[in-house]
Amino acid sequence: MSPVQHDTTKTGTAKTDTTPAGTAPADWRQWRAARAEALTAPWGPLSVTGTYWLDDYPDGLLPDIPGRWRAAGDHVSLTRGTGLLVRGRPYAGETPLAADTGPAGRAQVAHRRRRLAVLEREGAWAVRVHDPDAPARRAFPGLEVSPWAARWAIEGRFAPYESERTVRVPNADGRARGLVLRGELRFYVDGLAYALHAGVQPDGGLLAVFADATSGAGSHRFRFLFTPAPAPDGAVPVDFNRAVLPPCALSPHFLCPFPPPGNTLALAVAAGERRLARAGGE
Repeated sequence: MSPVQHDTTKTGTAKTDTTPAGTAPADWRQWRAARAEALTAPWGPLSVTGTYWLDDYPDGLLPDIPGRWRAAGDHVSLTRGTGLLVRGRPYAGETPLAADTGPAGRAQVAHRRRRLAVLEREGAWAVRVHDPDAPARRAFPGLEVSPWAARWAIEGRFAPYESERTVRVPNADGRARGLVLRGELRFYVDGLAYALHAGVQPDGGLLAVFADATSGAGSHRFRFLFTPAPAPDGAVPVDFNRAVLPPCALSPHFLCPFPPPGNTLALAVAAGERRLARAGGE
């Protein structure tokens, strides 16, 4: 097993990294610093204290959340929200809420320091609570992160499907949902060919949800691999030094799709983020 380092930075503000994956250790260190800031931001993933599906609360009353929240077709109807701010203004009456699509810090609804983000998945609506005072954020032990290694900074190629495919996969909350895949991310390690089914992000970059021979032992049961947008000929950096834990490894209130069939590598990827740091280290 490769040595690991504890990445324990706990300050900064949330940001989404869109810098193309590089192979230089200095670039990787800058990326790691930005990643640590995003993880520990006031309304980052460690701040999540609950995700409440409105179908589970037919009276519209959510635990410790003001107001009455009801699904209304293509939006959520919020009424009687004493103490809430909606789009930065004191709330009164009834208002329709679309799904929040940006950072949690910009969610439409706030309650004191908390942000109440509206989610929609396959026609089902939920409210996710982000609290800067969440115990998980205050007690975050850091991550075990493998040192940068040139072996895991690979040039790959993206081979798109003729048409997108949607596969049903289990999610971390126990429900199955559709995962949209757009092609294969192909690469070589030690002369052997591998491939991962990948989706395409709004910015054109790729996301592959994968497991490997370290999963459940030296690393979390699965991880996410993001890449920049492929070049016109399909060339794309595949940098496992930037493999990251899924949000559900940080909080049990995230959904997180599991790897689709074919995305468990017969390869020990001792690179990137591995798991939450443990007391005393490994």
